[in-house]
Amino acid sequence: METLKNTDHHHEHVHQINSLNNIFIFSIILNLLFVIIEATVGWMQDSLSLLSDAGHNLSDVFSLLLVLITFRLAKVHRSKQFTYGLKKSSILISLLNAVILLAAVGAIIIESIHKFNEPTIVNGTVVSWTAGIGIIINGATVLMLMKGQKGDLNVRGAFLHMAADTLVSIGVVISGIIITYTGWNIIDPIVSLLIALVILISTWQLLSESVKLSLDGTPQGINLDEIKAIMKSCAHVVDVHHIHIWAMSTTENALTAHIVLDDINQIEKAKDEIKKELKENGIVHSTLEMETQMSTCSDIACEEIN
Repeated sequence: METLKNTDHHHEHVHQINSLNNIFIFSIILNLLFVIIEATVGWMQDSLSLLSDAGHNLSDVFSLLLVLITFRLAKVHRSKQFTYGLKKSSILISLLNAVILLAAVGAIIIESIHKFNEPTIVNGTVVSWTAGIGIIINGATVLMLMKGQKGDLNVRGAFLHMAADTLVSIGVVISGIIITYTGWNIIDPIVSLLIALVILISTWQLLSESVKLSLDGTPQGINLDEIKAIMKSCAHVVDVHHIHIWAMSTTENALTAHIVLDDINQIEKAKDEIKKELKENGIVHSTLEMETQMSTCSDIACEEIN
């Protein structure tokens, strides 16, 4: 029965990946075409806000491509060298994604400062219409990613970036309108700095969570004390200790723990119930060591977490 459940979970996960794979391919093509249009118009009109937004959109296209690579690596079977397969690569790619976006922020800030010193005349009408197209494309991508972002850090990262892009495009449209009716070309680099701020804010959570998971920290949405309480509430469980929770990938969490039972003959029953509860709370891989009494551990690495 346990094998059947694992198989069902595997097929469901593979189906989800295949569905997201198609969404990402379409999103990459759509956004890459817009990047080419936006960068061309921005260069011809000497609009830093358009060029900055195009650069940000290009980094997002690269991020979407990285997620596609992650989906491919997630399908790699485990081996003697990589006993968990290459699932962990999804976390490393998420971290790389965040670093790339931070580099883009730095480039935008530097160019904005340069534009303050040497302002140029910008065609506000062209800027607004071009950014308006971006609102439609980015908004469509956000809608496609909305469902999948709830269960995958990489997909959530892409979702947040595209959502930020939509807001940025709205800001560029507004700046274009202001320039058209006032002639205040200084608005262009100001909007670029605001774009950089939006990118920084949307990237920070992705960066911090990626670093945390890279260090095998407890995944977001998993509360160790709550998981421990759930396990202790199962039948025949007296105590739970030496519990460790970490992310195997951006979508799968694992746990190891020592379980103290009041009846050693109830091992299988207790194990089945605990594993079922863990799966319902976001932990699909668990290794449980059953005991009849508390064991003392002299190894400092095994100290109980309070």
